Amino acid sequence: MLDISAYLTRIKYSGGTDPSAGALRALHRAHLFTVPFENLDISLGRPIVVDETATRHKIVNLRRGGFCYELNSAFAALLRALNFQVTLLSARVARANGGEGPEFDHLTLRVDLDEPWLVDVGFGDSFLEPLLLKPGIEQIDPAGTFRLAAYSDRFRMERADDTGTWKPQYSFSLQSRRLEEFAGMCHYHQTSPDSSFTRQRICSLATPEGRITLSDMRLILTRQRRREEKELESEGKRISTLWNEFGIHL
Repeated sequence: MLDISAYLTRIKYSGGTDPSAGALRALHRAHLFTVPFENLDISLGRPIVVDETATRHKIVNLRRGGFCYELNSAFAALLRALNFQVTLLSARVARANGGEGPEFDHLTLRVDLDEPWLVDVGFGDSFLEPLLLKPGIEQIDPAGTFRLAAYSDRFRMERADDTGTWKPQYSFSLQSRRLEEFAGMCHYHQTSPDSSFTRQRICSLATPEGRITLSDMRLILTRQRRREEKELESEGKRISTLWNEFGIHL
């Protein structure tokens, strides 16, 4: 059974929890500012499973982060415990070659209030507040400008770059999914040499000013759209950075 108080303490949240748009925005931001997007267990040979109990223990008790299957399934469980109506959605992540990944490549969420919202605390560098699930409108977010484009029976979530060009991040349908349906792709992403998650250790956290990311031995700080990089000199320094900057002890 989910311990709501412990979860809210983990994300340093003390605001309202009524199923409203305001509370949803605040909870979303709080989660992104405290629970990092990270894949550190993969390089350590620790299996990641799509299991709500295991994921909540990892995030709340072990004070770790995770990738989409973990972060969004845990956040969905918290929202449901707070009486939000949540649906798991399968998304296909945009590729650099213009294509998309397969179904279940990414887990995202729909939350229904007076209007439906796209909710996602597990994609890394993306929107900080939920997006209205309404196509054709530009939505200004603290992290940038986003929009949803509708085509066929799918939506494509896009972000405007610094030149104003719209870049796709992922596409999704509104078909309700079960958590166990993501198990195959979760296994793929932690075992396949073709997965980006097996080729790079990543730990990234949104901040009010931007983002802090540890990518293998590179520490990347983004503040007010200005990017600074620093190469760490040793594995010991990487481990201490995980603790000092992200509160992660492996």
